[in-house]
Amino acid sequence: MSAPTDSAGTADRPDRADRPVTTTDAGIPAESDEHSLTAGPDGPILLQDHYLIQKMAHFNRERVPERVVHAKGGGAHGFFEVIGSDAAEWTKADFLQPGKRTPVFVRFSTVAGELGSADTVRDPRGFAIKFYTEQGNYDMVGNNTPVFFIRDPQKFSDFIHSQKRRADTHTRDNNMQWDFWTLSPESAHQVTWLMGDRGIPRTWRHMNGYSSHTYMWVNAGGERFFVKYHFKSDQGIETLADAEAKAMVADDGDHHLRDLNQAIARGDHPSWTLQMQVMAFEEAADYRFNPFDLTKVWPHEDYALHTVGRMVLDRNPDDYFAEVEQSSFEPSNLVPGIGPSPDKMLLGRLFSYPDAHRYRIGPNYLQLPINAPRSSVHSYNKDGAMAYRNPGDPVYAPNSYGGPGANPALADASWSVSGEIVRAAYTKRRDDDDFVQPRALYRNVMDDAAKERLVGTVAGHLENGVREPVLSRALDYWRQVDGDLGARVAKELAG
Repeated sequence: MSAPTDSAGTADRPDRADRPVTTTDAGIPAESDEHSLTAGPDGPILLQDHYLIQKMAHFNRERVPERVVHAKGGGAHGFFEVIGSDAAEWTKADFLQPGKRTPVFVRFSTVAGELGSADTVRDPRGFAIKFYTEQGNYDMVGNNTPVFFIRDPQKFSDFIHSQKRRADTHTRDNNMQWDFWTLSPESAHQVTWLMGDRGIPRTWRHMNGYSSHTYMWVNAGGERFFVKYHFKSDQGIETLADAEAKAMVADDGDHHLRDLNQAIARGDHPSWTLQMQVMAFEEAADYRFNPFDLTKVWPHEDYALHTVGRMVLDRNPDDYFAEVEQSSFEPSNLVPGIGPSPDKMLLGRLFSYPDAHRYRIGPNYLQLPINAPRSSVHSYNKDGAMAYRNPGDPVYAPNSYGGPGANPALADASWSVSGEIVRAAYTKRRDDDDFVQPRALYRNVMDDAAKERLVGTVAGHLENGVREPVLSRALDYWRQVDGDLGARVAKELAG
């Protein structure tokens, strides 16, 4: 006797009784997972097969556009808890008050590579944190370096284009990168970091995270402070040597992604201690260099680190696409007690990040579970693609029918400004030199072995396609960082 079949001619599965029935995305039970609706067994497929059409149409749209930057990454859930009471002295932000514990989602990434690129390339790493606070989401969009390549957002798209692919050959080009860097001397500090030992972390667990940007904190008394965030890895700093990292590109292109997932799965939950640098508001005006310049750090001898909290990652995502690929971070998500500073790069990113999300995953991206705040939402924004939550009537403000209203007491953290409307660099201060800090990094932080590795890495990068006149400018670039360093790079290239 033949096995029973369904109407599509498929033998019943032996475990079918223990499984739920497949449905369409509308919840309608499906007749077959294997056979299309046809005019007879050998006939053409019918347009009325709505289940087939839904499956194919959805498959064609499975991929949202990848991020223009930070495309390749991974993430995890966890929590942030306040240690002590120091932060309350400087900010009224609720999640930074004594005893508070706040859920977080963190995404790590490389900056320049595409979605399928290898994890262990030499590149800065993104370190983005979403705090699901009781006052709404607070997002910190940082990196594993305390500085960046440029200080003005006007140059950002040009910088990223120089790190991506050529228009003619569609290949990456070191000459293009060095052309931009050597014509942008403010890049020297970050490039020294990038070409040094910390350019390739061993894992995401073994690197620090920094706000890089300067933010403003406001306390309950209205006092203002400028601050920088330092998330120090409790696992310690570990890095990959250049040859080791290149070998790993071939051996396991997803090394960092796999490491984080497996560490959390085995209960080895990574953690970071949050330490803050705090500058009194009034001190910024006459500090020896512009404290809002993203290419510079605040020396610790001027502004010591204060421990205020600890972050732990203890749960892997259940679905990579829903929780990692669709996660969106935006520095414009600022809760009461935290605001931006006059950092030009930060101010540019307040617009660019949410604008990118609206393009990439739609105008209602904040309604996705991974992005939705855990606090109540009372907004008049409505409709648009994929709107899951609409405000209902009334749909406008002001109104006479009990709709939500703004609270003037929640004024944004701010500072006063004056001057003509111009396009200009930051006003120069006495120590505003693009090469002072990379010079200090080379001379005072790196030991002899680290200096030797830096020389080898820079020379190796330069000899891979960098040509005149860019090559001569690159050698001069390193001579300005340090004369000995420039000479050693030139000698390495000549040898």
